[in-house]
Amino acid sequence: MAVDYIEINGVEARHVSPATLLEKIQGRDEIVILDLRDAISFAHAHVLYAVSLPLTQIELQIKSKVPSFNTLIVLTDDDGSLVPRAASLLARIGYRNLAVLQGGNQGWRQAGYEVFSGENVPSKAFGEVVEIQAATPHISAYELRERLAKGEDLIVVDGRTPEEFYNFSIPGAHSVPNAELAYRIRELAPDPKTLVVVNCAGRTRSIIGAQTLIDAGVPNPVVSLQDGTMAWLMAGFELDHGRRPSLPEPSAQNLAQARKNASQLLKRTGVEVIDEQKLDLLRNDSDRNTYLLDIRTREEYVAGHLPGWRWAAGGQVIQATDEYIPVLHSRVVIADWDGVRAATVAAWLVQLGQHEVYVYRPENVVQLETGIPARLVLRDPLSPASSWIDRDSLVRLQQENRAFVVDVDSVRVYAKQHITGASFAVAERIDPELLVQVSASRSLVLTSTDGILADAVVRSLKQKGIVAFALLGGNAGWFEAGLPTETGLSRSITPGAEHGLGAYDFSDKAIRHRKFKEYLDWEVGLVQQLSKPGAWTPYRVLGTALEPVVHGT
Repeated sequence: MAVDYIEINGVEARHVSPATLLEKIQGRDEIVILDLRDAISFAHAHVLYAVSLPLTQIELQIKSKVPSFNTLIVLTDDDGSLVPRAASLLARIGYRNLAVLQGGNQGWRQAGYEVFSGENVPSKAFGEVVEIQAATPHISAYELRERLAKGEDLIVVDGRTPEEFYNFSIPGAHSVPNAELAYRIRELAPDPKTLVVVNCAGRTRSIIGAQTLIDAGVPNPVVSLQDGTMAWLMAGFELDHGRRPSLPEPSAQNLAQARKNASQLLKRTGVEVIDEQKLDLLRNDSDRNTYLLDIRTREEYVAGHLPGWRWAAGGQVIQATDEYIPVLHSRVVIADWDGVRAATVAAWLVQLGQHEVYVYRPENVVQLETGIPARLVLRDPLSPASSWIDRDSLVRLQQENRAFVVDVDSVRVYAKQHITGASFAVAERIDPELLVQVSASRSLVLTSTDGILADAVVRSLKQKGIVAFALLGGNAGWFEAGLPTETGLSRSITPGAEHGLGAYDFSDKAIRHRKFKEYLDWEVGLVQQLSKPGAWTPYRVLGTALEPVVHGT
């Protein structure tokens, strides 16, 4: 396999062709493909296993996404314009095993390889494959509504996160995130004749949630809600809002049965349960990436977790492997505190086929950490100093009309709620000259959820001679203080920013339903795309072609 070396701003990097990259994706060695464009551009078209890491986010996210400094990192964008800056930055903060996709995404397409639109595509495409290969049963929104109206013996469980459930839910549904289903379902449906309907906002988590219960050996009949709450709304039915139901705790008898089934699931999928000695070998191997994940509820994690372990909602790990464990062929260890939930997540990760998967059961724990650990930022040593402005100072500037506020968080977060008067800009598309022009004689203040991204953008602007400040505490601090906010996307200085909105972000019913239809067609169509050149997947669905995995062979 011939590899050319090139020099980028004094940094040596490999030059890999599309064909070579595909070979590496299909191989066994660790590799991560970083797409440096903004999230909206990434969602328009990207390599299947590429990970969205915009240039402005590298300092903030690279260490959590790529723990080992020795990882082969392949950089790509549309035309190569972002690669030099990214390569230089990564080298300065410690990553030296760098490569560049020859021709970028355009070169990938010109080689005849498929590109994909959307987010979390590997996981969403997997959900469609599961439904087909495992023949996961489903129910339509119309039939569900009719059976609910008749008072039939059934329950609806929503496999999304509690935060998503709070935003909207099917009336009467229970919030049970997918990784919690096998652990808790017997409390909600103790009668094995009760029909269990699993729903989400679209398709994937409905399918994965239903199949989770089936694979776990739950005796109840189980179905997914076809097309989720999108189908429910398109049928003209109403949703509830603002509900925060508590999760039921499993009884001793039900927990014992769930553990028995979980143990069988681990055997069927070939997941190794490791001890402390094996865990130390994995996490002390600096040449490999080992993700240590605690997949319990956020509340449980905050109350006490193993030092160095990251919280990741179990259902979301399955839903978004490219976000939580982006290095292909890396190791993943799931902490098993109850004998059930870790098995659920581990079994799905094995079937996704992209990683080595292990389960670790904590023993003789002496000390636990509490709370959510601070984010580790690998700051560019050549970056200018930060320039902050506190909340009270910004309030005074706004009252005197002497502040121009720009929110650089995601467009979806901005549209949901932002500081009154703030404009929106995609961080990676900011035009410095336009910023100077629109801010006029006012102080330029950038903000984001916690202010960290805003600070990174402010420091990059400072390198270009533009004076700007980042809001200390970001939007979160502003919202907590009860200061004025608004919603919508009425003030955007980035053309096309509306393309970053999701289907549920539109209030107009006709537009929303059209977006629903487009999304559902896209998701179902992923299966056909997987048959195209360059779209190799290692999926192995339980009960079909799955064989136990022997790591290291």
